[in-house]
Amino acid sequence: MRDELSLSARSMPKTQPFDDFAAEYDQWFEEHAAAYESELKAVRTALGDPGRCVEIGLGTGRFAAPLGIRLGVEPSPAAAKLAEERGIEVLEGVAESLPLDDAAFDSALMVTAICFVDDAELALREMHRVLRPGGRAVVGFIDGDSSLGCEYRQRAVQSRFYAAATFFSAAEVQKLLTLAGFTRIECWQTLFRPLGEVSREEEVRPGCGDGSFVVMRALKRKRG
Repeated sequence: MRDELSLSARSMPKTQPFDDFAAEYDQWFEEHAAAYESELKAVRTALGDPGRCVEIGLGTGRFAAPLGIRLGVEPSPAAAKLAEERGIEVLEGVAESLPLDDAAFDSALMVTAICFVDDAELALREMHRVLRPGGRAVVGFIDGDSSLGCEYRQRAVQSRFYAAATFFSAAEVQKLLTLAGFTRIECWQTLFRPLGEVSREEEVRPGCGDGSFVVMRALKRKRG
């Protein structure tokens, strides 16, 4: 996902790079193990006990597998194949139209996928729909206002994966969650140094504005 290799056409469908270069995408997590472990720790902190959980925009399963999540939705067949090899059941679909029942899950996770959806508010409304009352949405993303977010935006035109991405700020994601019907939004952050300088797992702090990777947790209101 963080690959900066060249892309020949900005009109390429957003899922096509993940079909064509799924192995290269997956290799990023090996090459940046400390950053990956930092992100994973932040997601785990926000998610807590996931209960019955689904990951939306599953990718290759790099987050779902260690978190014990066994169901995901993913539009890229090549990425889904790698996730299935990690023991995850994958349903083909997009975030804006989830192939899932209403109020079926205790929690729903989306990690670095919100920047690739066509309609972020609709995707979060779909997360809201599939959660039970009191359920948790957990959304991890690169803060578009952070140093890393600015770097990715600047390099997007040369990137296989980020040419069509939208890098939302933390304030924008919080607003989208509110518009989708969520409440009690909390956030955590990590990756406080440039990516090339992250050589060991970094701490996770409450809040946002300092770390490049942010995780927000929001609740679906209970009935009554």
